[in-house]
Amino acid sequence: MKLEGIHHVTAITADAQDNVDFYAGVLGLRLVKKTVNQDDPSVYHVFYSDEDGHPGSDITFFEFPGAPLGRAGDGMVHTVVWRLASADALDFWERRLGDNGISVERDGDSLRFADPEGLAHELTVSDAGDPPLVAEHPEIPAELALQGFEAVRAYASSPEASERLLGELGFEGGAGSWEARGRSRGGWIHYDEPPEQRGTQGAGTVHHVAWASTPEEHEQWREKVVSGGGRPTPVIDRFYFKSIYFREPSGVLFEIATLGPGFAVDEPAEHLGEKLSLPPDFEHLRPQVEANLRPITSPRQRAVS
Repeated sequence: MKLEGIHHVTAITADAQDNVDFYAGVLGLRLVKKTVNQDDPSVYHVFYSDEDGHPGSDITFFEFPGAPLGRAGDGMVHTVVWRLASADALDFWERRLGDNGISVERDGDSLRFADPEGLAHELTVSDAGDPPLVAEHPEIPAELALQGFEAVRAYASSPEASERLLGELGFEGGAGSWEARGRSRGGWIHYDEPPEQRGTQGAGTVHHVAWASTPEEHEQWREKVVSGGGRPTPVIDRFYFKSIYFREPSGVLFEIATLGPGFAVDEPAEHLGEKLSLPPDFEHLRPQVEANLRPITSPRQRAVS
């Protein structure tokens, strides 16, 4: 049993439309699902990914309108690291982000920046060899596009406390850097010394990081979490995948999510993310939900309207 790298990263935004404009418009990801937070169906949950909605490139956001900006601290993911194919791609993103008013910091084969709410990202030239996960965008050539997740970086004051559980879950590494690598994909978590200020959850912060499992092994992963000293939730059916959640000993909220059934289970692949999708258990709430949510559209929809 091996986890198949990072499944998704979920963060918080105060404005879903501004979020769509940045992640789909500037970063060139595809808005693949527009739904609700299943623990609070009064708010949006939006998902961006590659063209086909694969795990491994899927960054998602809960919208809490008007939420104050947060700050990453001990026990929180602070940076999302994406793969690029080449130094030419770094050059492209340095120009594109700058042209869109985003400050960038170039350091060798990496480029660092933050989204408009302060969530930190890093683009890095990767030699992982995993299949690239690319979305189509009229202004971004495929060979220069984001290719999926390389890693997340988290703050931890005692990263050694996580070694037992990470080892039980098949992560390999040490000295603050651990990789989950399966048959088709891998992803890293790197632990960094935390700042003195305490973290606060809010807009521009990561809520959790999810790791990918096959559906048939999902229950066994829950047992492994328990064996490693974790306290996982029961398996929760999120309709698009099944999930378990737990905090690893450094404080980072982990999820293990299944590879499927996927985002095309309730809308055609060519029209992902165009309409508000509600899982069957929430469909009876549609009148109240739609009345409470501000309409949002992706750049693709506006281009064809």
